Amino acid sequence: MKALLFTCTLVLWMAATSARTLGQNSRLTPGSLLGRQLSGYFSDYLISRRARRALPAADEPEFSPTPAVGDSSDLPTCLLCVCLTGSVYCEEISPDMTTVPTLPKETAYLYARFNKIRKISTKDFSDIVTLKRIDLTGNLISEIEDGAFSKLTLLEELTLAENKLVKLPMLPAKLTSLNVNYNLLKTKGVKANAFQKLTKLTNLFLADNQLEAVPKIPEGVRVLHLQNNNITEVNIDTFCKSDDNYYLRPSLTEVRMDGNPVVLSKYPDSFTCMKVLPVGRYR
Repeated sequence: MKALLFTCTLVLWMAATSARTLGQNSRLTPGSLLGRQLSGYFSDYLISRRARRALPAADEPEFSPTPAVGDSSDLPTCLLCVCLTGSVYCEEISPDMTTVPTLPKETAYLYARFNKIRKISTKDFSDIVTLKRIDLTGNLISEIEDGAFSKLTLLEELTLAENKLVKLPMLPAKLTSLNVNYNLLKTKGVKANAFQKLTKLTNLFLADNQLEAVPKIPEGVRVLHLQNNNITEVNIDTFCKSDDNYYLRPSLTEVRMDGNPVVLSKYPDSFTCMKVLPVGRYR
């Protein structure tokens, strides 16, 4: 503003001087030569000043309402996620969450759904022995290192649905529920004894994978989902025992095998120990 006032004063002084030079009868009118020159000068000055205001200063960074952050790992977990007593909710985090976040020591429940976590390593949960439930649904997990869950002696529920797993890791012994629906698991990616030591397991969800056979199912399982796999056959030892005609399995109350190539009616002796028949194809 001071610069503008100074400029105007200077121009008026120049105009007055020019007027005296031209004579007392000269008048500074909009139509006169001098008037047109001054009008053009003011117009050019204001336009150039407005243009400078519209452009950011060369030595000043442009203002950005949100700071640029390359990865969620740059920020503390409880700034990105919702941390309540014992629970951490990290769902659909932006910027992308590509690794398991660092958790508070007392965390018992972790919900890190619909992110872009790609791998679970042995160090991710090594210090969080209080975990009882982990839900990593809807990530891009293709690898879990053996031993990643080995120290989680209290873990009861593990959900890894909608990922890209091709094999299962070692699982905690106290699991009561395991959900690995919608992955890329084949029979070779599930060890023969993968579930053998899970004596407390009651819910096992293996639907929408690429399994060619039914894995060995623990005695305590009540709900078993195997729909939409590539299972082509079952036998008497799949659910029952060929060497024990009196063996019963009353705990297994829901078995889904629909969406598989196997025709279950071809194996009538395979379900004699069960209270209910599997849901699936019989024709």
